[in-house]
Amino acid sequence: MKQVVQNIQKGRTEIVEIPVPKPPPGAVLVRTAASVVSVGTERMVVEFAARSLLGKARSRPDLVRQVLQKARREGMLSAVDAAFKHLSRPMALGYSSAGVVVEVGDGVGEFHPGDRVACAGGGHAVHAEFASVPVNLLAPIPGTVSLEDAAFATLGAVALHGFRLSEAGLGETVGVIGLGVLGLLTVQIARAAGCRVLGVDLDPARVKLARQLGAEAAVARADAGGAARTFSASRGLDAVIVCADTASSDPLVLAGEIARDRGRVIAVGATGMTIPRKPYYEKEIDFRVSRSYGPGRYDPLYEEAGVDYPIGYVRWTEQRNLEAFLELLAAGKVKMAPIVTHRFAVEDAPKAYALISGKAKKKESFLGVLLTYPQDAALENVVPLRGSPAPEISSENTVRLGVLGAGSFATLVALPAVARIRNVEKISIVSAGGLSAKLAARDFGFERASTDPVDVLMDPRINTVGIFTRHHLHAGLTAAALRNGKHVFCEKPLALREEELAEIESAWREAADVAPRILMAGFNRRFAPLMVPIRGMIAEAGEAPVIAIRVNAGPLPHDHWTQDPVQGGGRILGEACHFVDLLTFLAGAMPTRIFASNAAAFGVDTEDNFAATLEFANGAVGSLVYTSAGDRAFSKERVEVFCGERVAVLDDFRMLEIWRGGARKTWRSRLRQDKGHRAVWDAFIRTIVEGKPAPIPAEELFAVTRATFALLEAVREKTIVQLK
Repeated sequence: MKQVVQNIQKGRTEIVEIPVPKPPPGAVLVRTAASVVSVGTERMVVEFAARSLLGKARSRPDLVRQVLQKARREGMLSAVDAAFKHLSRPMALGYSSAGVVVEVGDGVGEFHPGDRVACAGGGHAVHAEFASVPVNLLAPIPGTVSLEDAAFATLGAVALHGFRLSEAGLGETVGVIGLGVLGLLTVQIARAAGCRVLGVDLDPARVKLARQLGAEAAVARADAGGAARTFSASRGLDAVIVCADTASSDPLVLAGEIARDRGRVIAVGATGMTIPRKPYYEKEIDFRVSRSYGPGRYDPLYEEAGVDYPIGYVRWTEQRNLEAFLELLAAGKVKMAPIVTHRFAVEDAPKAYALISGKAKKKESFLGVLLTYPQDAALENVVPLRGSPAPEISSENTVRLGVLGAGSFATLVALPAVARIRNVEKISIVSAGGLSAKLAARDFGFERASTDPVDVLMDPRINTVGIFTRHHLHAGLTAAALRNGKHVFCEKPLALREEELAEIESAWREAADVAPRILMAGFNRRFAPLMVPIRGMIAEAGEAPVIAIRVNAGPLPHDHWTQDPVQGGGRILGEACHFVDLLTFLAGAMPTRIFASNAAAFGVDTEDNFAATLEFANGAVGSLVYTSAGDRAFSKERVEVFCGERVAVLDDFRMLEIWRGGARKTWRSRLRQDKGHRAVWDAFIRTIVEGKPAPIPAEELFAVTRATFALLEAVREKTIVQLK
C-alpha cells in the first residue's frame, strides 16, 4: 500500500510502498477513503525538514543539548551516529481521516467490516491506503455524512474541545481569532450552540467566508477592537477562542483587549505565548490552553489500550467529541464544502505539501486540503524488496535471518551491529505498522518487509529469528520460533512472568530433542571489549570477587510503555536484568540469594530506585544500586570489582582502570562507547555458523531471568528471596 512520509534528513515528502498493517487486539483495519492535510501541524513538520542541519539545530536547542549530553557520556561519535540515525528515519504524516472497516482485531465488538468510520490520532489515522486504528480513536459515520466530510472529524473535535473549554452558553458573545479551518469550524460550532460570533482574520476572503458560515460579524485585524466594542455593547466578549497559527503573540494581545471583565481566553492554535500582564490582570481573565481533541488525548490507556472514561465522570472524551462533530455534520449545522479548497490523489501528496508550505510553482490560497485514495488496493502484508527469493539453502554455514520488530532499538542499535557481520543473509523483517519494517528492510538489505509474524516464523528458508518487539510479546514469539526449528536471539527480557519463562524452557527442550537450537538473550554488556581485561583480572586473582554496580538510569515518564506492567513489565524486568546478568557473569557462578530495599520517598518510582545485594554459589557477592533520581548529565553506569588485592573500575564503558600492586593500567575509548552490541551478535552468529556451544548456556539465561524475578520480589517486599 502507499503511505505518505516526510524525510526529515532530506527535506522531502515521499510516497512509499509498505505492507498493509494487521490490526492488533483492540484495533481495526480501515481502508482509507480520504484524509486531511493539516495546514498547521503538518506544515510545521515540512518546514522543519526543509531546513539545513544548522537551521534544525537552531530551531530545536533542546535536542542539541541532549546530543551534547550524550557526547559527554558516550563519546562524540556515538552521539553523532545516534543524531543522524534519528534524522534519517522518515516521519509518518497525517492524523485525521475516514474510511471503511475491512478487518477487526481481537476483542473488538463495537465495529465490524463494512462500517464507515472517522479516524483520529497521529501514528494511526495516517495518510495511507490502509490504517490500523484503536477503537477509542474511531467514530461511526452517520449515513447522511460523506466520507470526505467525515475525514475532518479530528479537526472538528479539536475545535469542539476548544469551544467546550470556553464554557460559552446560549446568547453569549464569542470571538474567534484566526479563520483557517479550525477557526471556521469553531465559528459554526459556536453558532450551533446559540452564541453570537465575531470572527477576526488578516485575510479578507476568510473574513467573508466566516460571515457566510454563520458569524454575525467578521472583520480584519485592524478593525477588531472597534468591532468588538460595538458587537458587545462595550461590555467585551464573554469568550475569545484563538485559532490563529503564527509565531507572533498578537492574537493573545488582541484577545485580552476584546475580552470582557472576567472573560475567558482559550488558545487552540499554535501562537506565540507572551501574554501581556496588564489587561489579563486588570480583567482577571481566565486563560486556558486547549489540549488537542479532548480528554483521553495522550493517555496510552485510553488511546492504545481502549480503556474508556465513564461517561458519568468524563462526559466529553475525544471519541465522544468525534461523534458529536459528526452529528453536527449530519444535522447540517456544520458545513465542510465551502472550506474544502483542494483535493489531491495520494500519489500527488507532495504537491499538497508544496502548496501548504508555499513551494508550489503556482501560488494559491488554500483552506481545507484533502488526499483521496483508490478503493481497489490489495490487502498485501508483504512487500518484496530484492526480487524473487533465492532457493532454499540446507547448509547451516549461513545465518538466514528473519526479524520481528523494527522499532528504535532494532534500527538504531541492533541492526547496524548485524550489518557489519559476515555470513548473514537477511530475508524478512516484520513490524505491526509496516512503515518501520519497510524502512528497515531498505536500510539494512532485507529481501522483504511484512506485517505478519508468520512470514518469519513459518518460512523454511529462515533458520534464525531476531526478536525486538515490546516485552510482552517476547516469550510467545521465542517459544513459537523455537518450536518451528529456529535459532533465536531475543532482546531482553526473555519473559515477564514465571509461566512465560517455563513455556520458553519447554520449547527449547522440545527443539533440542530434534536438533540443537541456539537461544540467546540480548545481554550485551558481558560481551563489551572492556569486560575482557576485567575477567582476566578475576581469573588471575583466583578468588570470588566483590562487585558493585551503580546505574544512574534517569527518569522515564510514568506512561512510557516500558513502565506499563503488561507491555513493558517495569524497569527491573526490562533493564535491571542486564545488571543481574553482568553480576552473574563477573561472579562466575549462579545467584543463590537476593535481598533488597527500595527508596520509599520516591512514591510511585519505588521500583526505579533501589539497592540490592546478590549472593552467588561460589561465595561472590554483588551490589546493585539503580536509580532514576540522578542528573542525566552524570555518567550512567559504573562497575567496580575487587578481588585478590586488585581493583577494576569501569566508567560508562568508555574508561577502565585496573589497579594491581600499587600500579594502574588504563583503557580509554574517547570517541565511542561500546557496550558489546556488535560482539554479542558476532558471538551468536559464529556459534550457529561454526557449530559451537551457545555463548551463554540456555540454563544460565533461565537462571538470570529467574533471579530478575526474585529481584523484583525482593524490591517490592523489602525482603530476602532464596533462589532454588
